[in-house]
Amino acid sequence: MRVAGIGFRAGAPVAALRAALDLAGGDAQALATLDRKADASQLRVLAAERGLPVLPVTEAALGSQITLTQSPNQITRFGTGSLAEAAALAAAGPGARLIAPRVISPCGMATAAIAEGPKT
Repeated sequence: MRVAGIGFRAGAPVAALRAALDLAGGDAQALATLDRKADASQLRVLAAERGLPVLPVTEAALGSQITLTQSPNQITRFGTGSLAEAAALAAAGPGARLIAPRVISPCGMATAAIAEGPKT
């Protein structure tokens, strides 16, 4: 399964999330983000537009992921270098790999990364 991890600021417009996902390649079967952001309206709008489920990921699951991107701010806040990369990897399951590392929306308010889980 291909999962797009989405990171975003509280005030990010849906256009920012859409742009980040498109920059990452957009080819996903689900969206994933930090569990406390999973019900954010802009994420729900994007999920509805694309017909994708939203998979919430716990902070503990984020912190156990090894990411390509190493943002000091994200390490301090979430224990991982990239919320988008870690959410994608965690939601795609054990053995998942990044196929599109973190990209940032042009406005800087959203990020996206895509991971693919092992074939079953």
